[in-house]
Amino acid sequence: MRILRFALGPMYALYEKTLRREITNKHLPQHIGIILDGNRRHATSIRIPLKLGYEMGSDKLEEVLDWLWDFDIKVVSVWIFSTENFTRDADQISKIFEIAEQRTEKIRGDSKIHGRGVQVRYSGDLTRLPASLQKQIDKTEEATEKYTNHILNICLAYGGRQELIEATKKIAKLVKDGHLTYDDIDEELITQHLYTNGLPDPDLIIRTSGSARLSGFLMWQSAYSELFFTDVLWPNFRKIDLYRAIRDYQGRRRNFGA
Repeated sequence: MRILRFALGPMYALYEKTLRREITNKHLPQHIGIILDGNRRHATSIRIPLKLGYEMGSDKLEEVLDWLWDFDIKVVSVWIFSTENFTRDADQISKIFEIAEQRTEKIRGDSKIHGRGVQVRYSGDLTRLPASLQKQIDKTEEATEKYTNHILNICLAYGGRQELIEATKKIAKLVKDGHLTYDDIDEELITQHLYTNGLPDPDLIIRTSGSARLSGFLMWQSAYSELFFTDVLWPNFRKIDLYRAIRDYQGRRRNFGA
């Protein structure tokens, strides 16, 4: 297998360069959303502990973010943990949150984050997270809140339906308390009460591991997003996979109507 990878290396490098030349810098997505799927299956496939599989997925995210920022992508939203994931085994959830806490602290001190001017924000029902993780999130958001070059939106304890439920409750309370009327409710008002308030809708959403669905990721925001699905498991995501997604996006004619 190593000999095969060595033999194919030059061909891969050539293909990567070819793909890159096919991408124009004039029509790049400004907001890319990514569903990081396949960490567990990858760990199982190579027979490593599940925690190590998640750590490999976290390492891959750091690598992919560098690729995206090299393209000068303004906003990146990544789905790390869904509200549905709370039904998983307690030990598995604990491992995910342990890694999330470590990485959140790492982000805060990462010279790349500060050097590139990346504002880090978190979207989701953060009250369901361990107190220690919430504390790290608060510190990281505060440490990067003044940056404006890029935005990294980390969706943690996130569910699209839950997001809409919470937004509806907030608006209903404003109406009940007399601050709004029924006629004041429109798209803009709903958008203002979502976790992603202040962010543009995603132009392109990428999902790895073969599932061709969004599973509730940015339900409201993705109404006109272009979608790209790949069979590659997240820890195996390559630069050519990203290039294919962007090339595919640039080849589409976006229609914001029917």
